Amino acid sequence: MNNTYKNLIEQTFDFPQEGFEVIDNELYFHDICLTDVIKQYGTPLKLTYLPKIGSQINKAKRWFNVAMAKSNYKGKYTYCYCTKSSHFSFVLNEVLKHDTHLETSSAYDIEIINELNREGNLTKDTYIVCNGYKRPLYLENIVKLIDEKFNVLPVLDNMKELEYYKEHVNGKCNIGIRIASEEEPSFEFYTSRLGIRYKDIKNFYLDQIKEDDRFDLKMLHFFINTGIKDTSYYWSELVKCLQVYGELKKVCPELDSLNIGGGLPIKNSLGFEYDYEYMIEEIINQIKEFCVKHQIEEPNIFTEFGSFTVGESGASIYSIIDEKKQNDTERWYMIDSSFITTLPDIWGINQKYIMMAINHWDIPYHRVNLGGLTCDSLDYYNSEAHENQVFLPKYSDDPKGTPLFIGFFNTGAYQEALSGFGGIKHCLIPSPKHVVIDRDAEGNITTRLFSKEQSHKSMLKSLGYY
Repeated sequence: MNNTYKNLIEQTFDFPQEGFEVIDNELYFHDICLTDVIKQYGTPLKLTYLPKIGSQINKAKRWFNVAMAKSNYKGKYTYCYCTKSSHFSFVLNEVLKHDTHLETSSAYDIEIINELNREGNLTKDTYIVCNGYKRPLYLENIVKLIDEKFNVLPVLDNMKELEYYKEHVNGKCNIGIRIASEEEPSFEFYTSRLGIRYKDIKNFYLDQIKEDDRFDLKMLHFFINTGIKDTSYYWSELVKCLQVYGELKKVCPELDSLNIGGGLPIKNSLGFEYDYEYMIEEIINQIKEFCVKHQIEEPNIFTEFGSFTVGESGASIYSIIDEKKQNDTERWYMIDSSFITTLPDIWGINQKYIMMAINHWDIPYHRVNLGGLTCDSLDYYNSEAHENQVFLPKYSDDPKGTPLFIGFFNTGAYQEALSGFGGIKHCLIPSPKHVVIDRDAEGNITTRLFSKEQSHKSMLKSLGYY
């Protein structure tokens, strides 16, 4: 009977699949031998595979363009990247290589915009969609972009925000309005805390915007926190949004763009299934049908994809440093880092990721729990967080005594920001080293160390000891 780890994966999932294959019992990630990367840099290790970012952007553009062509949709499509998903320079520079626009969330985002412009990686033609609740410094920085003739489009989160622009903007300015959408039925609150209520938007435009020649309302922003899913909740909220757009368009002819936010999902297991083409075609068809029915022009479509853009480019790699059998049924594999400090979404929102062994695919497996190094009882990963039971090779069965390495994949969005990259971590667990992987013009793999593992000196300096 074959009961190796390789047999388990191949019999349970459609494997190999895009981005993953096994050669000589070792896992390859986008044709990269991960054990070679481990030999060079060690573990724990974060890595970013830059070509995946462009691949994701181009996929989405193709899906939307095909959907628009099929329905003879007249509006244009604009792809924006949410900078909050990952602010790293290597991510933003890669994003901007693919005719992509940006969405910001805070005052310091604007400083990144300025730096990218100074470096020549971002032109003033790039859309800068400014979202979020805006404190004074954010508002001030947005106005500076307007004064410097950037293609900036602030999206009003509340009615008071407009007062600042009226007081400080001298020339013409395009603006948007964010709808305060209803939350998912299972959520604790009925309505999003962000945006302006459906019923207030039209009167707000007529009373505060219409007669001021400096401002053109160009965009209605629609965002669903749970993402773009084929649920009655999503479709009903889209219908409400279109109704507001239709009413507003009749009194605001310059309105020409609908921002349907972000939220395309990414693979969180080897068994992940999502029909991207169907969802996008259905969204475009519904918008088209609404516009034809109400005899209004079809809006330009904006999307803001963060996790979808950068999530599948990332991986986190660990060594198993110990095996502990605490009772008759619970077997623990201890990793050389912490889930709380390196993959905080596991701990915070029970986020699921693709998890696989990197080596020892020819060895029998058993069910395990994975434990992190902090003293927190919640620093673990098992069937409660995973899509199914966690099975890994019996690494102690390896006759050569080679350590077992494991990888968590599609971890490229939000984790460094939420864990506080380079800052103080729980139990002073250091931030792992971060490696950036790219391909040169001939397609050859290149690697570079972006950041070393955090040192005790940097921690003590942050804590005031130096």
